[in-house]
Amino acid sequence: MLKPVSSRSASGHPDAVNVDEEVDAVPPQERSGATRKSLVWELVETLLLALLIFVAVRSVVLNYRVDGSSMEPNLHDREMLIVNRREYFHIDLNALAAWIPGVDVKGTREWYLFRPPQRGDVVVFHPPVGGSEPFIKRIIGLPGDEVVIRDGAVYINGKRLEEPYLKGPTLWGGLLEEPMVVQPGHVIVLGDNRNNSSDSRVFGQVSMDQIIGKAWIAYWPPGQMQVLPQPAYAFH
Repeated sequence: MLKPVSSRSASGHPDAVNVDEEVDAVPPQERSGATRKSLVWELVETLLLALLIFVAVRSVVLNYRVDGSSMEPNLHDREMLIVNRREYFHIDLNALAAWIPGVDVKGTREWYLFRPPQRGDVVVFHPPVGGSEPFIKRIIGLPGDEVVIRDGAVYINGKRLEEPYLKGPTLWGGLLEEPMVVQPGHVIVLGDNRNNSSDSRVFGQVSMDQIIGKAWIAYWPPGQMQVLPQPAYAFH
């Protein structure tokens, strides 16, 4: 460290003291190493934050590519969708109660954080039988509904369901040619391209546990970008 330099006034007393700064005793190499470590940590923190954001987003939404024509004319082959994975988040209260000693419960009693499935929702789900690729269909029957197909139309609890998004009649009923009551925790799904779709007429009811999520936004190709509308149904 340099000694301070003092000056004296005409009377011989100290006048002003100019104190020089300390000389930096850290070698340039060490300063450079510390800077590199700081940059590395900043990079690591940024990557970890990006990873956390990615995991958080993927836990809520995912993208899905439509494969085939079963949802035409409303969704087309190779169209890209954003699917909300948490739309139907639910807990089976009876399953929780079964852990309590002395409590004997049967069946399911589901509590939904946001909302239960609704008629008209387009959902992506694991196939009930064979295959590994998810399916995409529209929910038609809800728990407790009696569903049957006759005279080219779907009937819910004895009333004809008007489906404004269809381009023609439903020509075959498959398993739904006879009335089917939807079980608790299940739904009946059908494709919009009613005469070219493998759906509940083939494989029956779909468990809520098989549903991956609700199709929310169609984003590709850009010219067809839209928030998927909720149909307004009427019964006759």
